[in-house]
Amino acid sequence: MPRHLLLRLEAPLMAFGGETIDNFGVIRDFPALSMITGLLANALGWRREETERHDRLQERLVMGARIERQGKRLQDNQNAQLGAKDAGWTTWGRPEGRAGAAATYDSPHRRFRDYHADQSLLIALRLNPEDESPCLDDLAVALDHPARPLFIGRKPCLPSQRLFAGWQDAEDLLGALQAFPLPAPQPEGVRLQWPEGEGTLTGDRQLDLCDERHWRSGVHGGWRPVREGRLRAEESSG
Repeated sequence: MPRHLLLRLEAPLMAFGGETIDNFGVIRDFPALSMITGLLANALGWRREETERHDRLQERLVMGARIERQGKRLQDNQNAQLGAKDAGWTTWGRPEGRAGAAATYDSPHRRFRDYHADQSLLIALRLNPEDESPCLDDLAVALDHPARPLFIGRKPCLPSQRLFAGWQDAEDLLGALQAFPLPAPQPEGVRLQWPEGEGTLTGDRQLDLCDERHWRSGVHGGWRPVREGRLRAEESSG
């Protein structure tokens, strides 16, 4: 029976980025395949320039998610006067500079960013093929001993608890999400998203999702079929 690695995504603020429209950074309800790929690559210590490794990990990644606690959405209005010599914090442990003209006071840099506040998700994933490097055990070790600080979507979104949440044996991803014990009972059940071909739930729906990234160009593209539904206590085996 296939083994699935479990992640707990929980933080005061999280951001599952969607399509950016002008200066508005919208978010999705579930994390993108590319976001989880980047999170794991960061834990492994890979550099952004190692695009072939990122592409291969994303290609191998089979992932599903369930919303354990539905948070609230909030929007951050960010205004900054950026100059040519300004620097910012990075996960590399050293300031990151920027190139460009000096700031002008009549044109501040302004943007709006959405976040999930006080939300909790469970992620189940496996790798196909499973015997290629990195393997699931490598990912588990890296999540507990990351090469760099980890964040959930954006740099301010630091996890509030351990990311690695254990293992779950199941025939498919939906089975792994069903088998793990549910949180406190919720009358309407919990929302799930999982790849097409990885199980079905009564009343679920199929949709096409654009959440992959071409790591060399940095452009998101491609569509994959997923299913979304609700898991109620009587349908859970955990």
